[in-house]
Amino acid sequence: MPEPVKKAVSAFAKKPKSQEAEEGSSVVFEAETEKPDAKVKWQCNSKDIASGDKYLITADGNKHSLALKAITKEDANVYGVIAGGSKVKFDLKVVPAPPAVEPEQAPAPPAVEPEQAPAPPAAAPTEDQTAAPADEAPQAEEGQPPDTRQALIGLFTEKPQSGEVTVGENITFVAKVNAESLLKKPTIKWFKGKWMDLASKTGTHLQLKETYDRSSKVYTFEMQVIEAKGNFAGAYRCEVASRDKFDSCNFDLVIHEARAAEGLDIRAAFRRTNDGGKKRSGAQSSSKDGNEDSGELDFSTLLRKSSSFLNSSNRAVQVSTEPDTDVWNVLSHAPASEYEKIAFQHGITDLRGMLKRLKKMKKEEKKSEAFLKKLDPAYQVSKGHKIKLAIEVASPDAAVKWFKNGQEIQPSARLEFREEMYIFESVGNMRYLTINHCTLADDAAYSCVAGEEKCTTELFVKEPPIVIVKNLEDQMVMKGERVELECEVSEEGANVKWEKDGVELTRDESFKYRFKKDGCKHVLIINEATKEDCGHYKVKTNGGESMAELMVQEKDLEVYQSIADLTVKAEDQAVFKCEVSDENVKGTWYKNGVEVKPDARINITHIGRNHKLTIDEVKPEDEGDYTFVPDGHAFNLSAKLNFLEVKIDYVPRQDPPKIHLDCMGRTTESTIVVVAGNKLRLDVPITGDPAPTVIWTKGGKVVTEGDSRLHIETTKGHCIFTIEGAERQDEGIYSVVVRNPAGEDTADINVKVVDVPDPPQAPRILSVGEDSCVVQWDPPLFDGGQPVIGYVMERKKKKSYRWMRLNFDPYCETTYEAKRMIEGMEYEMRVYAVNGIGMSRHSPASQPFVPVAPTSEPIGLSLDDVSDTSISLKWRPPERIGSAELEGYGVEYCKEGTDEWIPAMQGLTDRTSMVIKNLTTGDKLQFRVRAYNMAGPSAPTTLAQHVTIREIMQRPKIWLPRNLRQTLVKIVGETVNLVIKFQGKPRPKVTWSKDGEPLSPTLASVRNSDTDTIIFIRKTERKHSGKYNVQVQIENIEDTASIELQVVDLPGPPEALKIMDVWGFNVALEWKPPKDNGNCEITGYSIQKAEKKTMEWFTVYEQYRRTNCVTSDLIMGNEYIFRVFAINQVGLSPEPCTTTDSAYIQKTGIEYKPPAYKDHDFSKAPKFTHPLVNRSIIAGYSTTLSCSVSGMPKPKVTWYKNKMDISNEAKFRMLSKQGVLTLEIRKPCSFDGGMYMCKAVNINGEDIVECKVEVRPQIPKEENK
Repeated sequence: MPEPVKKAVSAFAKKPKSQEAEEGSSVVFEAETEKPDAKVKWQCNSKDIASGDKYLITADGNKHSLALKAITKEDANVYGVIAGGSKVKFDLKVVPAPPAVEPEQAPAPPAVEPEQAPAPPAAAPTEDQTAAPADEAPQAEEGQPPDTRQALIGLFTEKPQSGEVTVGENITFVAKVNAESLLKKPTIKWFKGKWMDLASKTGTHLQLKETYDRSSKVYTFEMQVIEAKGNFAGAYRCEVASRDKFDSCNFDLVIHEARAAEGLDIRAAFRRTNDGGKKRSGAQSSSKDGNEDSGELDFSTLLRKSSSFLNSSNRAVQVSTEPDTDVWNVLSHAPASEYEKIAFQHGITDLRGMLKRLKKMKKEEKKSEAFLKKLDPAYQVSKGHKIKLAIEVASPDAAVKWFKNGQEIQPSARLEFREEMYIFESVGNMRYLTINHCTLADDAAYSCVAGEEKCTTELFVKEPPIVIVKNLEDQMVMKGERVELECEVSEEGANVKWEKDGVELTRDESFKYRFKKDGCKHVLIINEATKEDCGHYKVKTNGGESMAELMVQEKDLEVYQSIADLTVKAEDQAVFKCEVSDENVKGTWYKNGVEVKPDARINITHIGRNHKLTIDEVKPEDEGDYTFVPDGHAFNLSAKLNFLEVKIDYVPRQDPPKIHLDCMGRTTESTIVVVAGNKLRLDVPITGDPAPTVIWTKGGKVVTEGDSRLHIETTKGHCIFTIEGAERQDEGIYSVVVRNPAGEDTADINVKVVDVPDPPQAPRILSVGEDSCVVQWDPPLFDGGQPVIGYVMERKKKKSYRWMRLNFDPYCETTYEAKRMIEGMEYEMRVYAVNGIGMSRHSPASQPFVPVAPTSEPIGLSLDDVSDTSISLKWRPPERIGSAELEGYGVEYCKEGTDEWIPAMQGLTDRTSMVIKNLTTGDKLQFRVRAYNMAGPSAPTTLAQHVTIREIMQRPKIWLPRNLRQTLVKIVGETVNLVIKFQGKPRPKVTWSKDGEPLSPTLASVRNSDTDTIIFIRKTERKHSGKYNVQVQIENIEDTASIELQVVDLPGPPEALKIMDVWGFNVALEWKPPKDNGNCEITGYSIQKAEKKTMEWFTVYEQYRRTNCVTSDLIMGNEYIFRVFAINQVGLSPEPCTTTDSAYIQKTGIEYKPPAYKDHDFSKAPKFTHPLVNRSIIAGYSTTLSCSVSGMPKPKVTWYKNKMDISNEAKFRMLSKQGVLTLEIRKPCSFDGGMYMCKAVNINGEDIVECKVEVRPQIPKEENK
């Protein structure tokens, strides 16, 4: 059962009130707490404040106070006091101190005393003055813990307020936003009217400023109007947004005309001007009757604000306090007879001059002759769209000209679109100007000239947001490599913002980052990437953002060819050569640990990845151990140089030829390994005198130089066999035969050509996870003559062209788990094979796959029902589904004592419930459910314990709905369809009866199921009323419930309607209630009257409760008849009861003497005609208590709970209608139980009625079944 909600109790006995104070004064707020030891905290704008120069906080027992000294306008804020779990908010409103006005020496006032002047309006902001907030926030108390959020003003902590300013002065509107709870900097927009964005209108007269206070984390936005003009007046709007939060406020700017100097004579406003419009001189300032036609009269200043002008004068003249009135408008619409009256009301002295001016103005107000419809004041269009400006001229043959910023528009084409920029159309009286593909250059003022007339408008071009068309892609690079992160936006020249891990990137002094623009492409370039450059890079525009991950790895240096031991003879050349994987790596050569320095004989070269040490004219002292050490790597390559000293003694006899393979460090069993594509050079030392001839063979065939790749050279002491660009077919055993007259010698050399392996077979995806997959592949068919030492994997997104390497060190296995993928994104994989020679070509790409994770386990697996051979289970879907669609659920069961899980069904089910049938009675089974998607099954959810397959006896119980526990009222002809739920196992027997008799099938239809019974009456009649009983029975155990059905109908007509008396203009009627009340109470009567001549019926009384009435206000000399309808809860009776005779209202002069009788005393003490009934209700379901009372006069009703008045409690609602009293208890809890009492009191007495209410807790659904 849910915990009852306790009513919050205020911690304050006395709460501080909002106050108003003048600038420079002091103010004290006082509060009293219920407990003397309560801790109190004061706040200003939801921020804590402490005692200091500005604030003074005191506490004396349970009395606490906050004092503010030397109040300024900045102190006008929302304050709060917190004690325990209660918080009270109050306001301080600061008003300007009234200026000290010194009395002036003035002449004696005239006889007419001036009226009381109205209160002066709020002073308009002076130059550079900020409009201060004026709204007063209501006091609020919160019973919950203190709310430290911003006040109830959305994002704004201070809103711009409406202000007034005089023409030529300045005014500033301020908006403040607290960014403490915001994740992103707020953006603000200022508008005039509904749509005009003021950001593009900044300049001489409008400035927008923004400041940020880091200590308070408050943004201050200012809109400053400089040298205000009259057309600046109007409605303004300020909008602020931050991610998904938004707030706006409206304010007005009122522009006043320049005020006249004090003491100016009212007649000065009506002085004449010359025809040329020159400056008015003092000699022409007064109006003279004899010179009225010498110039024009200028009354505009006075007539716009006559009241303000008169108030500014020091003369004691009686003035009106009404709002300013446009006198020109009043005179133009008033008849001539009212002119003098208007002049007197508005203080006009020169009426004749005004009327002449008005006559001239009426002549000038002529309707446009050239235009029937002009341009709107302004238009707005999005950049790249087109707009059509339309006007309607009076003549279909009229010619018009269009102008842009005062320059006539000529037809021209935009080069980038190759179509007309401006299109002029003339259709009947309509003239159109169409602007195609609007750009920011089209933001201008446009006008249309027809003859001598012109109409103008302003076009605003709204720039659409910049969106990212091509997103950034993840990259993995080696340390020191160049990185280019590229994206493409929707418009050329757009500005973008680059961030790394949330920090904005800038062009620093080291030029670490470079930003490149190429049309719509934007590139972030990182030179020589390091490990510190790893992270997430984001590019942002005003319409979107894109993010990619950069991974930088360090790769170990690989040795493609190591240096080999050399054996050379004197005066020969020794060459040590090695090849490493990085061409930028330098190194140092050492001989016996001493660095080798280049000289005339020693040459050290570094070309690409090859490092070479060459020693010319080798000498015996060059023999030793040579080592190459790469810079920055902890390994070295070593080889030995052997010096071969050859002694030649002249023997005057012939020497047989000899092949010296042993001097090369090789034997006949040695194998020479060459990498495919490299040069194969076999340099075989030979001796013999005379010089022997050399023959090379392979596989028994003599090898000649017929192939351009093959070269055979014989020199003194050497025979050299060279193959350029060794291939796989060059592998084999080569034999060299040397002959001379003294004999011959033969040697075999085994040559092995090694290459990179063939590409592996297409990889297979074995399984996928949330951000990973397991991939497997077969080894390459040919390993290139060297064992495969590992594999390198790459992946890419299906729609991308960039492959991303997953490992740099060879991976030895043929099964690999790739991680750090995005769930729901489609990927492909490919594999390279690596041996000692190098890396193969890539394998074919795998089939596209999507990383998805299995769902979480289903939740809430529970036993719904069990019988002798079946069981019913139910569960809820998993909390996490993932990006893959849920395919279904699998249900399995396992017998106690075994580990074998048996599927309960073939395939999967989409439902979250299942009935498993054909089980063995008495077995103890455990059940589990797993969710499946394309990633496979989820973790299982299992029942807490084993279940025995045996039906459980359950007592029969009827669950009668609450609405059926009261009398069910139906109107004749309506349908009754009642569903009564019950429980019980095995299936109980259901029996219906009506008024103690078995229910006849002709009266109602009944349908029973395992869990409910339904009684159905298609069309109710009065005979269906009664008490229906339902009984469910299992063996000797039963449960019953009753339903009271009342079928109501329209009542019959009243009876015996009579005219009891006629006097004056009144008629007394009396009738009897109808015999047929429609099976329900008569709630009233409707009395109608009709004149006998017209027979038009009019209602006299509606819902009249008595059976007699007096009809008054009848017309003298007319004859009336009357009729009465009976009313019950269904409606009016079909037929009325009409008087048999008529009532004639006699004319005046006939004296009527009413019979003398004593007025009946209708007063009556209150008495409850229907008592309250004890109720047992369920917690959480609203309920009502009803009773009825009668009394005269109408008694006052009060409800009590446990003798406590609950009239003002929000939880209870009291209703009273025609004597029926109802108390509604909204969503009761256990604390709402108790004794309820209703008390009715009037001047004649009182009466009470009581009942007991018991609140039962809710029964969980599992227990219901």
